[in-house]
Amino acid sequence: MTVRLYDSRAQATTDFVPLVDGKASLYVCGPTVQSSPHIGHLRSALVYDLWRRWLTYRGFDVTLVRNVTDIDDKILDAAAQGSTRGGEQWWALAYRFELEFTSGYSRLGIQAPTYEPRATASIAEMRDLIQRLIDSGHAYAAAGDVYFDTASWPAYGELTRQKPDSMEAAADADPRGKRDPRDFALWKGHKAEEPASAAWPSPWGDGRPGWHIECSAMSRRYLGAAFDIHGGGLDLRFPHHENELAQSTAAGDEFASYWVHNGLVNINGQKMSKSLGNSIFAAEFLAQARPLVVRYYLGSAHYRSTIDYHDGALVEAEAALERIEVFLSRADRRLDGTRFAGSGVELVPDAFAEAMDDDLAVPQALAVLHETVRSGNAALDNEDLAAVAAARGQVLAMTELLGINPLSPQWHGGGSAPAERALASLVESLIADRDAARAAKDFSAADRIRDELSAAGISVEDSPAGSHWSITS
Repeated sequence: MTVRLYDSRAQATTDFVPLVDGKASLYVCGPTVQSSPHIGHLRSALVYDLWRRWLTYRGFDVTLVRNVTDIDDKILDAAAQGSTRGGEQWWALAYRFELEFTSGYSRLGIQAPTYEPRATASIAEMRDLIQRLIDSGHAYAAAGDVYFDTASWPAYGELTRQKPDSMEAAADADPRGKRDPRDFALWKGHKAEEPASAAWPSPWGDGRPGWHIECSAMSRRYLGAAFDIHGGGLDLRFPHHENELAQSTAAGDEFASYWVHNGLVNINGQKMSKSLGNSIFAAEFLAQARPLVVRYYLGSAHYRSTIDYHDGALVEAEAALERIEVFLSRADRRLDGTRFAGSGVELVPDAFAEAMDDDLAVPQALAVLHETVRSGNAALDNEDLAAVAAARGQVLAMTELLGINPLSPQWHGGGSAPAERALASLVESLIADRDAARAAKDFSAADRIRDELSAAGISVEDSPAGSHWSITS
């Protein structure tokens, strides 16, 4: 029952040993809300939702903090570029996009974090952390800015195993006062062209925090000077996470015990980027399939791997989910009214647990899930109702843990769409006509109706409990 994870800092898979027995603390770098979320954002949030669910299942009391970066160069630039289209304030733009992220997370069944702090609510903590770094000789003020002195910290580069001489210059601030091109901004002095509302007072002059200091301050505020796991996308390892680690440890904090990074999303073999024009935004993606299908797809690969999205990927995910849904539907109908109804214990199989314990190996866990569905269908065919009930319980337990339980109210809260209700009404009317024909021994008419439904992609299953239909994949 030992959970193992791949620690990016150690570059090895290791046992998870929490700082506090029975508790797990996670800090995840959330979005910078300068534009609409894309599928990479959804994938990252889903990864840590899965980690949270599994650690909770293993008995840990999980605290998950996922921040919102709501003040940043990119946000100010986006607001300035849009000023000719209505003069939206930077903070209004940030909040508008934050709501889009929240909506996307919610639609995918991603649980809300324990805390979701905005950067602008922790400015005081950022100033305090910067002052500690100055006092300890690891930061310096110059021309209204404050920079981290990378040369003062010999461990700089340890997360990504880089030597300072091989690092690119930090491009996150005006280099006007830098001692070294690699020094990065902790505080950015206010500029005349920037809105007055994007500046806070400080001992070094009015300004705003640099991006990296925000996460160090917020993680310390909500989880303390030491916590268990720091997560985020692979693209954040350098410079963001490297700089977080350097400034926090230089300030005397132990910071994260483990570093976990999720893989990115490619589109037809190419990295998703604005410059290539191949970004797929969350709203667009969620319009292509049921949110349950999107969740299944984005969560089906190992979290550290790169997902290569291609045409037909969601169709494949839909087919995989339908196999699960059809089994559960068949099992519920057959068990209804028998002594086995509701008797299956909702407990995951050992093989599923072993896969999840092994650095959240979801592909292997899904293989166990689908094998259980296969054996459950075989049990149905053989009228082994005890085995059917056992398989049903295991399937429900596994899908619930993965957040893809088709029976969960999460996926049915809005009711059927009008087109779905219309289809159901027509099909059920035809099935009623077929049942009436069968009762009258007019088998020719009954077969004709069944053939018409089949031609339309509707399969009909007859059972002692009645006739039931489903859409064939």
